[in-house]
Order: sequence, then C-alpha cells, then structure tokens
Amino acid sequence: MDIVTIRNLKKYFGEGPRRVKALDGISLTIEKGSFLAVIGASGSGKTTLLNMIGGLYEPTEGTVIVDGTDLSELTEDQLTVFRRRKIGFIFQGYNLVPELTIRENIMFPLAMDDSCPDEMFFRKIVKLLGLERRLDQYPYMLSGGGQQCTAIARALITKPAVLLADEPTGSFDIRTSQNVAGLLKMTAETFHQTLILITHNEELAQLADRVVRLRDGRIVEEV
Repeated sequence: MDIVTIRNLKKYFGEGPRRVKALDGISLTIEKGSFLAVIGASGSGKTTLLNMIGGLYEPTEGTVIVDGTDLSELTEDQLTVFRRRKIGFIFQGYNLVPELTIRENIMFPLAMDDSCPDEMFFRKIVKLLGLERRLDQYPYMLSGGGQQCTAIARALITKPAVLLADEPTGSFDIRTSQNVAGLLKMTAETFHQTLILITHNEELAQLADRVVRLRDGRIVEEV
C-alpha cells in the first residue's frame, strides 16, 4: 500500500527570466512503512520535494497525495491540522523551543492540537531515545545528539503516518551521523512509520530500503 503518491510534480519559484525550476515533473510512489532516501547535490530539488510532501509548498503543477489525501484539496487551516497530525518533521537545526523543558518540547505538537498524550507511548519513545533522565532539563543542557533525539521524539509523539527528515545529520561527524540515521531507521521500524530522509551522504543513504537520486529537479536514478 502506498502512503505517498506524487504525479508529474513541478515547482517553480520566481517569474519571467528569473524563474527557477526546482522540480521538473517528478512522479514517485512511496510504500507505507518503507525507508526512502533522497540524495543529490545542492540545488537538485531534494528539500523542495520534502517540503512538497509536507504540504509546506503549493505545487506549480501536479499532485501530492499523502495517506489518501490530496493536499491541494485542503484549505490552509485544514493543511495545518493535517501536517500536525499526519506528518513529523525532523530538521538539521532541531528547532527546539529553548524556554521549554525536554518533556515540554516533545509534547509541544500535542499541546498545539489540544490532544492528550499517550503516556505509555511517550515512555516508550523516550526510553528508546535515551531521554528518560533528561526530561526536566532544557535544550541548552543537552549535546547536539541529545537535542536531535529530542527533535526525533517530538516528531514521533503524534504518531504521524510519515516522518520527513531534512539533512538531520548534517552538523555531525561521520560516526554520529551513522548513529542518528540508524536511530531514525530503528524508530520508524519500531513504530511502523514511513521515513523519508534527505541527505547528500551516500553512506547514510545505503541504510534505506530505496534510494532516489535527483538532479536539476528530476529523478535520474532509482535503486
């Protein structure tokens, strides 16, 4: 069963002679529960593709369907709720709220949605990510790896259908990068979620079930 279906997706930025073609006719299906790595050089369209799947950009042309929902058919308010409930975002910069504790940062998406946390699920996540003794601390008190684990936990807490990770290991050395990527793969498998990882690191991409390579906004290789 496919969790993401993309049909002839195009995204242009700007107008006239300054128009930039970020995506140029991408068609792609992603199976539920799979781990897809998207690789390519800077400017190849990787992040734009991720943002399109996450509903952060509106297509110039084409269709993005996530978990059976055509994102173009949603209003902006509906799209905001859909993202919060169905999609988990993991960024290189963590995007944690410095004034909130680790526990509060993890729970933040649920608080935004006025949802009650599943305490058993919460405990399972923090144990898996090694955050059990860090919950009352603040982001500045954790290492980069600890902050990234917090960001992963926050992305998981809503039980999203799809996890989108944009260069989540970009600021780490090779060993730490492999550990974080392995952790992402393990959490996705444990909680039966679909993971889409954007990376320029060929070694990390090999951890995925499937690899798609972009160049100039097009898929040029798929393995």
